[in-house]
Amino acid sequence: MVTVLSVAIPTVCGMTTNPPDGGAWPRVRAAIARGRLARLANTVLTLDEAERRAVAAELPGHIGAARQAHQERARRSRTWSDGGEWIEPMRVAGAGTIGGAAAVATWLYRRDFTRWRRGRDIAPLLQVITARPQEWQADLAVRLALRLRGTPAQARDDSVPLALELLRRTGVVPPEHDPLVTAWVSQPPDLANDPLTPHLVPRLFEAEGVGRALREDTLEPPAWNSGGHTWLAALRDEVAAGRLAAEPLVEGCVRRFLYGGTGPDLRFFVRLHELLAPEPDGEHTRDYLRLLPAAPGPVAELALRRLRGAGRLTGDDVEEAVSALLFRAEGKLVRAGLTLLEQAARETPGDLDHLAGALGSAFLCESYQVRERAVRLAVKHAARFTPVGAEAVRTAAEALPADLAARLSEAYGVTAAEPEQEAADAFEPGELPPFEPLARDPFPPPLTDLTATYDRVGDGVTFERWLDAFVRDPSPRPCPGQGRIYRRRHWSRLKAWTEALLREAADPGAEPPLPAPEPPQVGQVGQVAQLCGVPVMGVVRRFVEISRYERGVPGEQAGASADRLPEPGWVSAPVRIMLARCAEVLAALKAGTLPPYLLATPTLTSGHIDPAVLVDRLEGYERAGALAMPADLGQALLRLPREADPEVIGRAGRLTSEAGLALARWLADRPEPETRVDWSHANGKYTHDRQKGEHGPRLRPRIKAEPTGFAMLDELLSDPPSATGDDYRAYMESWRLTLPSDREAVAMHLMPYLLNVWPRPGGFHEYVAALFSQDGPVGEGTALLIAVQLTEHGMYAWPERGLRLLLGAAATGCLPAAEVGRQLGLCLRRDVARLRDVRAALEQCAGQGAHREVWQIMSGLLSVYLPGPDERPNTSHTQALALASEAAHWAGVRGTLPAIEEAAARKGTSGFVRTARALHERLLAV
Repeated sequence: MVTVLSVAIPTVCGMTTNPPDGGAWPRVRAAIARGRLARLANTVLTLDEAERRAVAAELPGHIGAARQAHQERARRSRTWSDGGEWIEPMRVAGAGTIGGAAAVATWLYRRDFTRWRRGRDIAPLLQVITARPQEWQADLAVRLALRLRGTPAQARDDSVPLALELLRRTGVVPPEHDPLVTAWVSQPPDLANDPLTPHLVPRLFEAEGVGRALREDTLEPPAWNSGGHTWLAALRDEVAAGRLAAEPLVEGCVRRFLYGGTGPDLRFFVRLHELLAPEPDGEHTRDYLRLLPAAPGPVAELALRRLRGAGRLTGDDVEEAVSALLFRAEGKLVRAGLTLLEQAARETPGDLDHLAGALGSAFLCESYQVRERAVRLAVKHAARFTPVGAEAVRTAAEALPADLAARLSEAYGVTAAEPEQEAADAFEPGELPPFEPLARDPFPPPLTDLTATYDRVGDGVTFERWLDAFVRDPSPRPCPGQGRIYRRRHWSRLKAWTEALLREAADPGAEPPLPAPEPPQVGQVGQVAQLCGVPVMGVVRRFVEISRYERGVPGEQAGASADRLPEPGWVSAPVRIMLARCAEVLAALKAGTLPPYLLATPTLTSGHIDPAVLVDRLEGYERAGALAMPADLGQALLRLPREADPEVIGRAGRLTSEAGLALARWLADRPEPETRVDWSHANGKYTHDRQKGEHGPRLRPRIKAEPTGFAMLDELLSDPPSATGDDYRAYMESWRLTLPSDREAVAMHLMPYLLNVWPRPGGFHEYVAALFSQDGPVGEGTALLIAVQLTEHGMYAWPERGLRLLLGAAATGCLPAAEVGRQLGLCLRRDVARLRDVRAALEQCAGQGAHREVWQIMSGLLSVYLPGPDERPNTSHTQALALASEAAHWAGVRGTLPAIEEAAARKGTSGFVRTARALHERLLAV
């Protein structure tokens, strides 16, 4: 009889291990669990072929158990780890037991082994890999090299050092693979002792990504790496020691320049070329000439220096170089092209006919200074041109302005062309397209079927008809919906209020009490804070804010109330007065104090109320002893026209109620809101110019008016928010009806959606156009609404809508043209608009009959857009002056402007100054 004894088996990392004599896999598994890589490598090296196959078969299935054991141990010890304690042993075990090199390459970098910690020790991996056959090692080295992709994940793991070390140890020829070369140059250089040097140095100039990796490499190491060695210094030392030849490196740099690339990516090769290149010679003249037209600035400058030092250039070479340089954007290279032309003229004996073509290229340059300098050069060397060369110069001079061509008349017989006389019919403006203003028809009568239309009150006219009908007849009607409106604390939609009115009329007192606020759960707050990576108190404050809004708890904001009316800022002020009137009607219905009719129901579809009709309504209130509801009375006052008949004003003065007295005061002294638009940036400062590093401009609409005594009126005539949510844009087509005599105030309320095209309603331009049919002065708000939409660009832009807006405003006589121009100038300064879009739009407007308005726009634009005394003019400023010159011709105006006069008084002969002087003279001469 055999007695089996129970032996306690120790546990490591939470896993039960088998006795040491249980086979190869239990021994390897125990070594993996211990996590000691050196002992694991020694264990793997003792396995025979069969044992290695057995272990390799077990490894994939052991990944989950190893991860779970590691996580359990980390949980018990309450420590964080990136997983290296189980990942590295698994990788070492696989590298020493898995049969094929391809399978090992896949195993080492499988997704399960991803970790975030840098600085892996590859010695244990190398210990088991180098024990494999040499051919197998070479195969693995090539496969690992080809796996390199230059990704951030590979920058964190050991892909690069392991692949490079295996290539060095095996001596195999590295594969043709650009990321391999990039990875190699990302390591500190040791070219003298690196077996990869002869293979990879020639590839530095072909591999994509090398220049980007070495863009910050300099001859001297940075201060934080004073003991290090840079690649430039390493290559220089190898050339000095005779282990590398300089000429192949220089030729490689030239080839890399010809391949093309950005300036930063070619910076290393420029430095290397300058470091190793011998004295200039003519060997690469053609290559350097090919670099001049389009190579990045530093490369073109290098090529130009080599050409200058190479000795005498042929006439064709000079012409090619000058033609290439004169049409570059960099002023330094343009001037260098002329210097090269002057140098060739000085160094060339005999005639200069071969330089006539280069002079002709200089005559065609856009820069006036370049053309002027070329003319001086032509005059200086006129005697050195034969009749054939002089004829070539004379022909090329036809492209010169009249003043420069006149300088060549004596030396070359050039006849300066008279400035072209602008024909009277050169510009024929059309007629302004007709603009159909919105009709001012009598307001339609109240609705009859309120139940069928309670949820169709989205437009202002239908809403007024519905509310008027309900107040006149609040008798019970069938109740719509299912009463779900009571689940929400605030009602921001009109149909919620109309449903509530119908329900209250049908079943008085049926509205359930408001629920008490519920504080957020602590666990929920902690989860949100951890998920968002923000402090817990920040989440608590946000929960409280949302809870106050949804539950109606009074908060710190002014105007927070215990009824269903949303707080200011959650909806627009024009909508909030509509909701407030509904709230008043509902409260009066509950209290039994509903008046016989409303005061604010318009008499015209424009939203206006006839002053005589409002006096009649208030006289009826006084006879019936009815009290006016504040929001309804305030809305009625806003709907009055700006002027009233004296007889009506006299009748209003005889009213005795508080509402009648308020009407009399309003007719006698109507408040006039003051409006403006401030441009600001992220730190809250207001400025005309866009600030460096700022993502985009911000608008802050401003409305200021004397207090009226009506809370809702004061809210409508105060600053709108600069940013809004989705509910804010509701019923935007009806906003004009709340302020029919103050269209500029409506424009200010539209402002938050102007610069953000994405959430802007599709009919936004129509809401702006509707203001042209309303009353009141126009100012910065209306002007900016037109200016921005006129020059919008991008996927969601419709500049033709802005064109129709400008022409419509011009046709109706309410276009603030100078202010539109001023706002366009600010848009240009803030990068909201582009000058080419401004030009295209204004040219179209001028051609359609708004040519006089276009000049007024340009006068306003120049007043803020032209550079001040401490600013440098640029090409855009010159182009703006040229556009203003055309606009002045179209409009036939006379009399200069201060901004133009100041620009013309500047010193110098730049294109900006010359254009300003020409415009100044034109305006004085007309």
